[in-house]
Amino acid sequence: MQFTQLIDIIVSDVPGQKNRFSLSYLLLSHFYNSRLVLTTQIHEIESIPSTMHMFASANWLEREVWDMFGIIFYGHTDLRRILTDYGFSGHPLRKDFPLTGFEEISYIDYIQNLRYDHVVLAQEYRLHTHETNQDLPRLYT
Repeated sequence: MQFTQLIDIIVSDVPGQKNRFSLSYLLLSHFYNSRLVLTTQIHEIESIPSTMHMFASANWLEREVWDMFGIIFYGHTDLRRILTDYGFSGHPLRKDFPLTGFEEISYIDYIQNLRYDHVVLAQEYRLHTHETNQDLPRLYT
């Protein structure tokens, strides 16, 4: 079918499933003007083979997927961060990644430099799952 171009790799993350990640490869055949979507599912600790030897565009696409989701492509020759800082901790598009991140970056004008502060997440409210509507304040009487 001459699918010679990898257009994109799309990832969906469902943390409660056995195979947490679903990867969809979008392929294009210029000769037949047709598209193909190949989908596979993997567990979060599994790795998947790289497609760099077949598609040049897989280099950046697989780096993006690794950077955002932490999926390892074995056989990839240059798997390093592409969208986040090299010192960044975690993978921000995972569903279990905190919305505020782990570090807060601010610019300090008088020293003209960036400051990195560790974010302290107050998560006590998540421990109280037994609360009912009776615990909420009344708005109308």
